[in-house]
Amino acid sequence: MGSNKVIGAKIKSIRESKQLTLENVAVRSGLSIEQIERIENNIDFPSLAPLIKIARVLGVRLGTFLDDQSELGPVICRKRDSQEENSISFSNNATVSHKHMEYHSLSRDKSGRHMEPFLIDIAPSQNVNFILSTHEGEEFIYVLEGVVEINYGKNIYILEEGDSIYYDSIVAHHVHAGNGSPAKILGVVYTPY
Repeated sequence: MGSNKVIGAKIKSIRESKQLTLENVAVRSGLSIEQIERIENNIDFPSLAPLIKIARVLGVRLGTFLDDQSELGPVICRKRDSQEENSISFSNNATVSHKHMEYHSLSRDKSGRHMEPFLIDIAPSQNVNFILSTHEGEEFIYVLEGVVEINYGKNIYILEEGDSIYYDSIVAHHVHAGNGSPAKILGVVYTPY
């Protein structure tokens, strides 16, 4: 969860370096000032959608918030490297700080990347009133363990171990564990810069 603190600090640092106020970012992103403050101050674990909106306003890739180093060549992520200390937590609701997904970045050392690959642990959800999100780009999900339910537009897709889905993320969507049990997925997010 230490990575969440890094993300908030990076967003604030980039915003200030571009001489943008919280109000500027709020107006341009469609997010509330309070929500941006809570993200910058590490109070909330945001979903990917608000982070993507903030990245676009700041004129940076989503990966800028996740980067550790600037490696131009190939980057190898060993199993031991993608464990807890490198995880990032996101919620299932952009305004509530309940952790729902634990993201383990598989590319944080790769600079200039256009895709964000993650191993994602999904906790069982108690909430059935999911808030769907939209953002530019595409997502690919491959289920490694458990059952995953995806609300996509007006459809619901149930994926089991070994199933995958590739979709345009501009369509309202939400990913959560199905059957009240945890799940694990490989997720790749692409956002145009």
